[in-house]
Amino acid sequence: MNFATIDYVVFGGYVSLIVFLGLWVSREKKGHEKNTEDYFLASKSLPWWAIGASLIASNISAEQFIGMSGSGFRVGLAIATYEWMAAVTLLIVAYFFLPIYLKKGIFTMPQFLEVRYDSRVRTLLAVFWLLVYVFVNLTSVLYLGALAMEGIMGVPLWTGVIGLALFAGLYSVYGGLKAVAWTDVVQVIFLVGGGLLTTYLALDAFGGSQGALVGFQRLLSEAGDRFNMILFKGELMYEDAGELKDAYDLLPGLSVLLGGMWIANLFYWGCNQYIIQRALAAKSLKEAQRGVAFAGYLKLLLPVVVVIPGIVAYALNAPIGRGDEAYPWLLNAYVGPGLKGLAFAALIAAIVSSLASMMNSTATIFTMDIYRHYIRKGASEHQMVKIGRLVAVLCLVVAVLLAPQLAGLDQVFQYIQEYTGMVSPGVLAIFMMGLFWKKSTPNAALVSALMSIPLSILMKYALPGLPFIDRMGVAFLASILLIVVISLLETKGKDHEKGIAIEGDWRSTDPVFAVLAFGILGITAALYIIFW
Repeated sequence: MNFATIDYVVFGGYVSLIVFLGLWVSREKKGHEKNTEDYFLASKSLPWWAIGASLIASNISAEQFIGMSGSGFRVGLAIATYEWMAAVTLLIVAYFFLPIYLKKGIFTMPQFLEVRYDSRVRTLLAVFWLLVYVFVNLTSVLYLGALAMEGIMGVPLWTGVIGLALFAGLYSVYGGLKAVAWTDVVQVIFLVGGGLLTTYLALDAFGGSQGALVGFQRLLSEAGDRFNMILFKGELMYEDAGELKDAYDLLPGLSVLLGGMWIANLFYWGCNQYIIQRALAAKSLKEAQRGVAFAGYLKLLLPVVVVIPGIVAYALNAPIGRGDEAYPWLLNAYVGPGLKGLAFAALIAAIVSSLASMMNSTATIFTMDIYRHYIRKGASEHQMVKIGRLVAVLCLVVAVLLAPQLAGLDQVFQYIQEYTGMVSPGVLAIFMMGLFWKKSTPNAALVSALMSIPLSILMKYALPGLPFIDRMGVAFLASILLIVVISLLETKGKDHEKGIAIEGDWRSTDPVFAVLAFGILGITAALYIIFW
């Protein structure tokens, strides 16, 4: 991509704005020293609009801009089910999960597991999340971001990886969640605005410069096979590394709506530290739930930003070798001078905001669940904030070293989903049974956590024809069964002493949240009916 002077000005202004804002909001009043609540939970001061914006900025990254566009190029609109079902999942989390989390006053998801089960479960899951955040999430986001920079600007992969890491760390390591959340408000404006601009320009070009609406109508006509939300076996074949594959294996028909996709979504939105941490930092339950609903509406919009460009690239017969090259190719081909800086800023905003969130959450879990409990039990607030900053830097360094190793994968988004899906069924089962079944025991939770990966690996090789989404559903049901059987054997049918009593008006009765929720449900239903 050849940047004009104005593009460099726009992109440079964006970088300067984010760094300045991050450092400015991180300032402390004279005489006040940053404590763990300030650093890890933004002083519990976030309003609904900051929570919603930060949720989306943290969630949308190169995985979506590059990875989901790549999947859109290969399998079409069906991949948008991750976004549209997430909008409904957010409502479930807001209504059923958040009231309990906020009532318990926790910092981390592993901490909740100790409150409900015991320290063994807490430690096991803390280690699991640390490994996933560093070796899967941070690494893949850095790689995909650097891949985009290489394809768009010709920046060498290693240079891109290091540059992104430095940008994310520059303001987030010092400021913590407060810096991350408030810069996310600006990031999401760039992310959505710049992304919509790219989609508009691509559709306009595809429609012969007659407007995006004409381009979209032509896209529906010429690439209609890429606009089915529910795929059946043999319906859509795509090429992957020279091999013809069935899209059904990635998105298996009605199982997407009724099966394992719910596992992936509930795990991600309901049990994931770097997502839930924003809601834990809310001023109140009402603000948290409204913020999550706001994020739900943004999720409904996002396929326009991250999936449609991939379908346009497919319809244009883009000369690319890997699906993940679709979005960079589109930027190079159809975004003109003067707008490239903004479009590129949108992509970088998505990447950097996710990196900053993952770094902060990794530091939160290590500090609160490992360091304070096993390394230095009497650590002061100052020491814990210092350790949090150090861990954020170290995990970023590890991710920088590993990121280039992902080169060669065709659809990194699918890689992330499949390998995270090996552990998510067992973890979600632990949370669901811990939240809503008072008989669940610590030993049952521990066995479920330990068996999740072996069970998923066994099914992967014993049942190679079973799509991984269906495999997640089976693993989840098996984990639930394990917890029920072991718990009943241990408690003889009685409630466990740490069971959560759900009594009285424990959920929100906020009418604004109710209206927002019904709106999301109606829009989602309409989208599936239209693109069935």
